[in-house]
Amino acid sequence: MSEIRDVSLAPAGEKKIRWAEAHMPVLKSICEDFEKTKPFAGLKVAVSVHLEAKTAYLACVFRAGGAEVYATGSNVLSTQDDIAAALFERGLNVFAWHGATEEEYTHHLACCLEVGPNIIIDDGGDLNQLIHKQFPELLPGVIGLCEETTTGIIRLKAMEKAGKLAFPVMLVNDAQMKHLFDNRYGTGQSVWNAIDKTTNLIAAGKQVVVAGYGWCGKGVAMRAKGLGARVIVTEVDPVKAIEAVMDGFTVMPMKEAAPLGDIFITVTGCKGVITMEHMLLMKEGAILTNAGHFNVEVDYAALEREAVSKETRRENIVGYTLKNGRSVNLIGEGRLVNLAAGDGHPVEIMDMSFAVQALSAEYLVRHKDESLPKINYVPAEIDEKIAERKLNFMGMQIDRLTDEQDLYLHSFDL
Repeated sequence: MSEIRDVSLAPAGEKKIRWAEAHMPVLKSICEDFEKTKPFAGLKVAVSVHLEAKTAYLACVFRAGGAEVYATGSNVLSTQDDIAAALFERGLNVFAWHGATEEEYTHHLACCLEVGPNIIIDDGGDLNQLIHKQFPELLPGVIGLCEETTTGIIRLKAMEKAGKLAFPVMLVNDAQMKHLFDNRYGTGQSVWNAIDKTTNLIAAGKQVVVAGYGWCGKGVAMRAKGLGARVIVTEVDPVKAIEAVMDGFTVMPMKEAAPLGDIFITVTGCKGVITMEHMLLMKEGAILTNAGHFNVEVDYAALEREAVSKETRRENIVGYTLKNGRSVNLIGEGRLVNLAAGDGHPVEIMDMSFAVQALSAEYLVRHKDESLPKINYVPAEIDEKIAERKLNFMGMQIDRLTDEQDLYLHSFDL
């Protein structure tokens, strides 16, 4: 039971998965644990994360733990067809192909839900939204869901506030071993890898505008600075704006930044961050990219609707001529640039993030009889377990508190 584009691509995908596995020692150690304990025996796990090599290995880890796995993508341009084929050859159920239409994408999500999953691994909240809206009869069978991204968490918190959340949720993105590394270092490096690969232009000396200074924005801005760019940050949060200033960046509204920027990168999780009003103020040839989950941060719909003409200028770059005669260049249809135009986060970063996913899913199963349909933060012991393993595989050691020091830190009588 699968829908993939070309099974003959499997050997190439298998090589990618094996490379990822070789550089994900923490997740591999968890896989070895799961092979012994089988925490997901008899359960169905639905995975909707960007379908490339790291995600493929995570799906295999769930299967090693006894699960029946159903995998799809979370973005129509990030699915790699050779990876989908390799997972199919490994015996997993896969519903995804690169460049799917919105209808095909939704159909593939539905295929993963129609089977009645017990655990859901989500990236951006699409599986969660769909099961609540179209498959309410399956909600009682869901033990819980693990959410990978800030965007998905925003949607989940809105559902919880409205009293619409039907099962427990683990906020994987908010775990320290996820957002401190994945969001900052993973996004920071992979976004610039994708921009460089796609444009073949230098960052040094350019004016880069980063919209949003959360953990992802911090990483993108830091890497831009390291590449020699001058960085402007736009923000709506005054606290984050002060952080950006104290980190050495200029802060201003997007309307003021628009005429100055050479490269624009949105990292907010919101919509309408760069509008047609802003684009009409930009320099000739300004480059627009999005590192948020959905392609609504840069107003792609307005570009398609209002541009005088458009042309493909390089693979994954479309140039739009605006009504004022100037043109802007949009990478990857305004979709998540590091996956729409690259290979996503470095493997070693996803080793930690997907370790959080695996252990959070195991936590949901172990606590299924006591969990309520609400949002849950990843327990500190999961973060610490992953951190200790990662340090060990990196060949690093740390000090340990003596009994006297531990007593001192936990005593009110000093």
